[in-house]
Amino acid sequence: MPSPDGKPLPPEGTANAFRAFARDLAAGRRAWTAAEAAFLVGLFDQLAPDWDITQATGRDDPVRDALTRGGALPQGTCLELGSGTGQFTRLLASAFPTVISLDLSEKMLQQAAGRSPVRVRADASALPAADASIAAVAAIDMLLFPTETARVLAPDGVLLWINQLGQDGPLYLSSEDVTAALPGHWTAIEAEAGWGTWALMRRAR
Repeated sequence: MPSPDGKPLPPEGTANAFRAFARDLAAGRRAWTAAEAAFLVGLFDQLAPDWDITQATGRDDPVRDALTRGGALPQGTCLELGSGTGQFTRLLASAFPTVISLDLSEKMLQQAAGRSPVRVRADASALPAADASIAAVAAIDMLLFPTETARVLAPDGVLLWINQLGQDGPLYLSSEDVTAALPGHWTAIEAEAGWGTWALMRRAR
């Protein structure tokens, strides 16, 4: 899917710093601490009121393309991590019977009230879900917590990994980085779509 003009590029220095943090966290070279969680809560609580106007890309190309061309999807609950203001919840709900929107920022979840019927404030490093109970984890511009993601996914579950701005995104991880970080063996199908990239991961059989 071609990339349209006008791609919004984040400040290079900030994006590089966040990408390095995301890579180190996913690979286990850096621990997730209460201080880092508190920092992100403060940041996104502050951004929440104007997020849709000033920060959101306004495009759903990678999510829509992944749901269309990523292959057969398991039916069951989708856990939407870092759901923000719920811009993609309805699209995910077109593919899964139940979508639970989870975010660390209470202000973001408040902004999502009209879009996300089921909202949970929680830390993705300690997901409030039973082992092997989730059909799909949707992580859109999100930090990767590989052990927790693998724990909650059912044996046939899928991880939908979306970077809305592709390699320019501040939390970009390649599909190779993601599958290497996840415990066990995983396969991935991936593509570019619009400004972004997507990958759909499954456990290898």
